[in-house]
Amino acid sequence: MAKQKHKGLTITAIGSIPLILVLGNSMLIPVLPKMKSELGISQFQVSMVITAFSVAAAISIPILGYLSDRFSRKAVIIPALILYGGGGILAGAAAAWFGNAYPWILAGRILQGIGAAGTTSMAMALTGDLFKGGEQSKVLGLVEASNGFGKVISPIIGSLLALLFWYAAFFAFPVFCAVSILLTIFFIKEKKKEKEPPSLGTYVKGLASVFKTEGRWLFAAYLTGATCLFTLFGILFYISDILETNYKIDGVLKGAILAIPLLFMTTTSYITGSKIGKKMGLMKSLIIFGLLLMTASFASLVLFKNLVPFFAVLAVSSVGTGLALPCINSFITGSVPMDRRGFVTSLYGSVRFLGVAIGPPIYGALMAWSRTGMFLITAGLTLFVAFLCMMLIHVKKKKPSENQDTLFEKLQLT
Repeated sequence: MAKQKHKGLTITAIGSIPLILVLGNSMLIPVLPKMKSELGISQFQVSMVITAFSVAAAISIPILGYLSDRFSRKAVIIPALILYGGGGILAGAAAAWFGNAYPWILAGRILQGIGAAGTTSMAMALTGDLFKGGEQSKVLGLVEASNGFGKVISPIIGSLLALLFWYAAFFAFPVFCAVSILLTIFFIKEKKKEKEPPSLGTYVKGLASVFKTEGRWLFAAYLTGATCLFTLFGILFYISDILETNYKIDGVLKGAILAIPLLFMTTTSYITGSKIGKKMGLMKSLIIFGLLLMTASFASLVLFKNLVPFFAVLAVSSVGTGLALPCINSFITGSVPMDRRGFVTSLYGSVRFLGVAIGPPIYGALMAWSRTGMFLITAGLTLFVAFLCMMLIHVKKKKPSENQDTLFEKLQLT
């Protein structure tokens, strides 16, 4: 466990890592129209600036997860952050000085995506390594809140940086990465491995055993995380479109309005993480309740078109997301052996990332089809996932002689 005198700085260092991931896409969204006009590229080409990053990250996350189990978390995090910052420099330099900038910007974004693979899931694995029980849940809540805080501020930061020059955000990435690297180097002290890392064959067999015995609840947990992020970014994509199309709101004001549901989610994530402790039964209840809140909110949005009541109802779904995600994070991180935690949490990060990546295009298609259908399908999805969690996540009853820390790491599955 982290030493008491450095604990706050250790948590700050861990929280800075997922913050970097969120900035990767969200900070660029406000400048994409300007990028399109400046570079003379098509709508599809400008969308690839986001897609290339997301696909590279989703592919790389499980690989970096294995490497972090094989060596150490910091041995993956620090090079990943350097690569992330380097990709930003390449993209920024291309925009500023290269004649044919677009291919180089795309290359920089792919490098950034690979680097991003060593961020949020690694932060979750580190939290599982360094903290236990109720304290672990609290720190995981802070990690999720840091992720959410990044979503809140990144559109605003991107809009402000664009006032300097449209590609300024690319040069901001290495600055943020440098701060996180320094915090990681000086304030995250990993435990020494007590034995030699297993061979690849042994490691794969161990993973197969984990998914064989715990695969049912892991499937439900992964699907819940992906659904929360899929619906969140899909709805944000919808809001971004109606703000600009129906209300002629863009720039910094648009970023501030988009931050409202994210602020509700971030605040709820922090409170949830600080209160759940190691109460597995409470976590399961909050996951299901959060998904039901999302279902009720999405179904009700059909009835509201005016901006103020729409956002009031949408805030309920944000609260639901903020209840579910910290609990899912605690389930996954606290219930997997340390020597395989990096891969399992990384796979979870990859699934979450795919949820983010597919949200906007799917919601774009649903918007073109039917607004009512879009919200009802979303409500149906969250209700289905709530049912799966109710059926597949079963918490083992505590025995009188059983140690509470040991209990936290046990789940009994149907």
